[in-house]
Amino acid sequence: MNEAKKKSRRRYGAELKQQILAECAEPGASVASIALSHGINANVVHKWRREAGGALPALQAPAFVPVPLPPAACAPAPDIRIELRRGATSVSVTWPLAAADQCAVWMRELLK
Repeated sequence: MNEAKKKSRRRYGAELKQQILAECAEPGASVASIALSHGINANVVHKWRREAGGALPALQAPAFVPVPLPPAACAPAPDIRIELRRGATSVSVTWPLAAADQCAVWMRELLK
């Protein structure tokens, strides 16, 4: 019977690890593509990154950037629009919304 060969783990030098971790720290870098370019499994590189922890150069924390907005166009205040029809006669009344209570009083008096 053939004895199964025991796979030995590859060992990577500290210089290579530092080089790969530095490449991964670049903005927009893909850990998977960097690992592939060096012939290393991406999971190994991710493990190195976790182990390095705070040893990596700190990137600036994400923050909100203020975006200037143009001033909002002042929309005209909506009005109350009432249209009354009786036979061939049609009356249209426009009343400011700010005076809605007065409009209600007027409507009650009109409909009595």
